Amino acid sequence: MAGRLALPRALARARMSLFTAHPARTVVLAFAAVIALGTVVLMLPVSAEHGSADVLTALFTATSAVCVTGLVVVDTGGYWSGFGEHVILALIQVGGFGIMTMASLLALLVSGRLRLRMQLTAAAETKSLGIGDVRRVLLGVAGTTLIVELATAAVLALRLRFGYDLSLGDAVYLGYFHAVSAFNNAGFGLHADNLVGYVDDPWIMLPVALAVILGGLGFPVLLELLRHRQRQRTTGRRNWTLHTRLTLITTAALLLVGTVLTCLLEWTNDDTLGLLDWPEKLLAGFFHSAMTRTAGFNSVDVGAMHASTLLMTCMLMFVGGGSAGTAGGIKVGTFAVLAVAIIAEVRGEPTSGVLGRRLAPHVLRQALTVALLGVGLVMTATLAVLSTTTLPFESVLFEVVSAFGTVGLSTGITADLPAASQLIVIALMFIGRLGPVTLVSALALRERTRRYELPEERPVIG
Repeated sequence: MAGRLALPRALARARMSLFTAHPARTVVLAFAAVIALGTVVLMLPVSAEHGSADVLTALFTATSAVCVTGLVVVDTGGYWSGFGEHVILALIQVGGFGIMTMASLLALLVSGRLRLRMQLTAAAETKSLGIGDVRRVLLGVAGTTLIVELATAAVLALRLRFGYDLSLGDAVYLGYFHAVSAFNNAGFGLHADNLVGYVDDPWIMLPVALAVILGGLGFPVLLELLRHRQRQRTTGRRNWTLHTRLTLITTAALLLVGTVLTCLLEWTNDDTLGLLDWPEKLLAGFFHSAMTRTAGFNSVDVGAMHASTLLMTCMLMFVGGGSAGTAGGIKVGTFAVLAVAIIAEVRGEPTSGVLGRRLAPHVLRQALTVALLGVGLVMTATLAVLSTTTLPFESVLFEVVSAFGTVGLSTGITADLPAASQLIVIALMFIGRLGPVTLVSALALRERTRRYELPEERPVIG
């Protein structure tokens, strides 16, 4: 009798352990589960135009879609069937919206309330500042996603319908697919050359770039901007948080720097910007700068860019976009905090401050941890890929940074990578989407709090 009761009790404990796990760990498991499901569905004969996709192709595509990266080993529009394209679109939407965010929203809609554990899980995914904000964050995320995607899709569909004489059905489908891919910073396109054919069309380039930028700012920033819009009308003041101000300022600065450098470095390159008129060059330069925020669309041949442009692009891709959004990278907030800390140290100031606020020491440690983990991961992955292929170093480094930053830009070597290297890229996309700190905390067995302080001593630095 005792033996019969032991198994149900063990299963019950296992279920409780699963549902009471650290929220970050639950997010990791949920993303892995959706990737596995997407892989199985993409392997079905109905998902491909001819035959069935092999395991590696399906796994790579599913991971790239859920992690909203955009790197592909096959032509999305040519290899996958209409059903397969819809599966990829659904995976992009689920990955961008957030597995736990979507689950929390469904629970909210069904029951009208959220349990504490579900609120903690949603908070880990959306980076909301308090449990009381989760309900508003979830509804705001859903509303913002729907509005931006539909608005972008409408503009693109109208342009494709009347500017390129596509049928209404094709224009709507292409517009919606690219709108979802843009806002979620996925970079998946249905044309073999991505968006190169529209390089001189601002009615295509600018809506896509705007959707990418909005998705890359992060949901906390978007929701705060919407929440304070009415307050600004009544008081005339902008009561933005430090996170919002840092994100907006750093994003604008990086967009400007990326645009200027892209235009300067590629202005006379006939394979990229050289043959365009100067307004078209500025448009293409701005679009490329916006895409480095982890979107992955390209309007020019990235593989034909100069090595200096590729290096600049790598740096922008590594930084990425805003926290708690659809962008990857170490995030602009991390970059800004590190820059502020460096300036304070150079000036000899005892604490780091920016925009009238003092930064807490643990924020500096977190920023440094994320940046160094990112550098270490990129260097290790680059070395691993180089050991399995004879491809040029700059192309491999570009591919690795693009995968870690969930960008999707490529010099064209993705399909040429051997199976071992493709598995490395898959792992990079997964880690890059969840974030190094999230993954480390998810794998940690338990949290430890040290209840004592060690004696202080200063080693020699530099």
